[in-house]
Amino acid sequence: MIAGLYLHAVTESQLVVDTSRGETLRINFDVTFPALPCSIVSLDAMDISGEQHLDVRHDIIKKRLDSHGNVIETRQEGIGAPKIEKPLQRHGGRLEHNETYCGSCYGAEAADDDCCNNCEDVREAYRKKGWALSNPDLIDQCKREGFLQKVKDEEGEGCNVYGFLEVNKVAGNFHFAPGKSFQQSGVHVHDLLSFQKDSFNISHKINRLTFGDYFPGVINPLDGVHWTHNTPNGMYQYFLKVVPTVYTDVSGHTINSNQFSVTEHFKSASAGHFSTLPGVFFFYDLSPIKVTFKEEHVSFLHFLTNVCAIVGGVFTVSGILDSFVYHGQKAIKKKMEIGKFS
Repeated sequence: MIAGLYLHAVTESQLVVDTSRGETLRINFDVTFPALPCSIVSLDAMDISGEQHLDVRHDIIKKRLDSHGNVIETRQEGIGAPKIEKPLQRHGGRLEHNETYCGSCYGAEAADDDCCNNCEDVREAYRKKGWALSNPDLIDQCKREGFLQKVKDEEGEGCNVYGFLEVNKVAGNFHFAPGKSFQQSGVHVHDLLSFQKDSFNISHKINRLTFGDYFPGVINPLDGVHWTHNTPNGMYQYFLKVVPTVYTDVSGHTINSNQFSVTEHFKSASAGHFSTLPGVFFFYDLSPIKVTFKEEHVSFLHFLTNVCAIVGGVFTVSGILDSFVYHGQKAIKKKMEIGKFS
């Protein structure tokens, strides 16, 4: 027991001003939407420096889920495109055997030689132009790939989205919302018309959300949080205060990570009205104060002081007990002697 006082490590904490500059922030997430199909969900990230990552697809995996939460299919975003037979060429004719396919972007071409060879290319071209794709069935690529039919086939399914984002270490937000996003008159909007739906259920469960790597003792307050959506449309917002944290273990290995606190807010909207963008939003800001944790062995002098305190305590308690027994025995003996002479 006494040896354990010397062998175990203690963790010292300290608050310092965060002077780091030009670093990036890694956001790890694993979020499940039990009533939002994977074909609808998109992820965007932006920060106060003006940098935007719209419809993020790299480093993200989506799992289609049935109504019971069982996995139907797992796919990595941005991989592969359906093959279509004799598609419509940009010039208006059908693809022949001796031709190279170059599909029309339906007016959204950035250059004369641009091609949109699948529905996703057309939607991306429209997004860059800031246009909404109101009826995908009017687009040859989308009609042939069965875009609307795919959305209808996934009706009632859910989606698990997990992966990570690498963003600038400044205040910003990332959000999961239906539809492709684009800028229109300087405003961030999502194209919801192409899904031909008037409501979206944004019920969700956050399986994991971290800012940086794990370190011993870290508590992530949103892990396992579940929220059920009971209104037709709405925006669920999480406001996070991220605190930079440095953890150094007893062997000198350092982990640069973060902790965070959170508050929540929900903005509701009526069915068919999208004045409030339906989705789950995470707004984060960084604290100027950094927390450092350092594991250290107890110094020998401290250990010696503890041992002396324990030994002194044992002698003190022994003396009290001895005095109590001695005086008790003496009092009893005195009473017995008084009883003999009476």
